[in-house]
Amino acid sequence: MGEKNGTVVAGGNGEGNRRDQLDYPFSIVVDQDHSVYVSDWNNHRVMKWMKGAKEGIIVAGGNGKGDALTQLHYPNGLFVDRLNTVYVVDSKNHRIMRWPQGATSGSIIVDGNYRGDQGNELDYLKGLSFDRHGNLYVADFWRHRVQKFSIELSSHN
Repeated sequence: MGEKNGTVVAGGNGEGNRRDQLDYPFSIVVDQDHSVYVSDWNNHRVMKWMKGAKEGIIVAGGNGKGDALTQLHYPNGLFVDRLNTVYVVDSKNHRIMRWPQGATSGSIIVDGNYRGDQGNELDYLKGLSFDRHGNLYVADFWRHRVQKFSIELSSHN
C-alpha cells in the first residue's frame, strides 16, 4: 500500500497571492527536473515550484486578470515542453497561450471567437495536450467537443 501522508511541494501556506501561496490550484505538470508547474486559477498566473523550493516563480501571467499578453484570465490546463515553454489554457479569454522560459509576456497560439459552433469558436476551454507530431488537442467544455489544431511548437520538444 502507498503512503498515507503526502508531502507539500507547492503552496500549503493558506489561500493567497504571495509566492508561497496558491488560490485554487487547477492543473499541474511535473517536468523532467521534478519542478512542479501549477495553474493558479484565482491568481491568474502559472507558478513553477522547483524541487525543494519554499516559494514559486511566476512563469505566466501574474499581472491581474485580463486579456493583455502579460495577463491570464482563469488559467487551467497546462503543458510544458522540454525547453520549459509553458502552454496554458486561458479559459475566460477563450484562447491558448505560449510562454517561453523567461518571457514576461506570452503569445496567442489559438484564439477563439466566443459565440457559435464553428472550428474557430471556442467557449470555456479546459485541458490541452500534444501528440508526438506537434498537433494540439483542446477540450472545449461548453461546446462538448475536443478540437485538434496544427501549430508550430518551440524547437526540440
